[in-house]
Amino acid sequence: MDKLSVLRQKFELFLDQQIPDREPKNLYAPLKYVLRNGGKRIRPLLVLLSSSSFGENMDKALPAAAAIETFHNFTLIHDDIMDHSSIRRGQPTVHEKWNENLAILSGDTMLIWAYKMLEQYDGETYKKLSSLLNQTAIEVCEGQQMDMDFETRNDVPLSEYLEMIRLKTAVLLGAALQFGAIVAKTKKEDFYNMSMFGIHLGIAFQIQDDYLDTFGDQDAFGKQIGRDIIDRKKTFLYINALEKANVKDKGLLIDLYKDKKDDDTRLISTVVQLYEKYKIPELTKKQIDDYTKSSLVYLDKTSLPASEKEKWIDFAENLMHRKH
Repeated sequence: MDKLSVLRQKFELFLDQQIPDREPKNLYAPLKYVLRNGGKRIRPLLVLLSSSSFGENMDKALPAAAAIETFHNFTLIHDDIMDHSSIRRGQPTVHEKWNENLAILSGDTMLIWAYKMLEQYDGETYKKLSSLLNQTAIEVCEGQQMDMDFETRNDVPLSEYLEMIRLKTAVLLGAALQFGAIVAKTKKEDFYNMSMFGIHLGIAFQIQDDYLDTFGDQDAFGKQIGRDIIDRKKTFLYINALEKANVKDKGLLIDLYKDKKDDDTRLISTVVQLYEKYKIPELTKKQIDDYTKSSLVYLDKTSLPASEKEKWIDFAENLMHRKH
């Protein structure tokens, strides 16, 4: 078993111990369901690995890792309601399994519980962690609002899209790396560079997610392939296709996204054909690679020893070649 698998098992055990066993059962059942339903655990692993890289015992970073994973899952519960998603990680979403009211309330409870986990730290460490989580939470909400605003627009430029995914996805990966550095009490410059490493990696991660949603394997991805197209999401692929398409194809793509009654199978097939016509898959893969490389520029600026930097380079490359 590789190191990451061992580390993940260690985290899973700790997280399971943190899950509240309280009344009313109906409130906490969805919380247990979500937190025990796996996921890639990328964010908590980033916390633990960052702490270890800066010389701290990983055990001290476990509460911070649990807090950030709980916060992340809170956002997923609410996102699934807003996106009308029925499947998450191959299982029914909370609002589908129970109902929307319970999903909202359980999600709120998870947010509060994330902050409670940080109470295991004292003094300056607690202050820095909670302050960072506050700022990150605000930015994630800003990103989600931008994403919802895009639903009624056909003029979303790539610059706005990249800012949206920076806020909605990437800042949380940056925060995870900062969490580990804060627990390890490393120098201030490392907080910034690890954060920027995570943010650029997070943008690459989300573009990869956009790619997998359309061109991935459904069994490996854990979600319905083409869901972004069905939901008329303004993804990296869609925005670039609009920019590159001729007048006729651009009009067709816009019309397809306006027609909410179109058959899903035909819709996905037509949009995929347009993506392939304008070589959007190749362009997307290049952007994933470019953002991954730019993240490594910030990694190189940290005070980490070369041996630790090599581990992070391997982690980044493995993350960007994932299937789910």
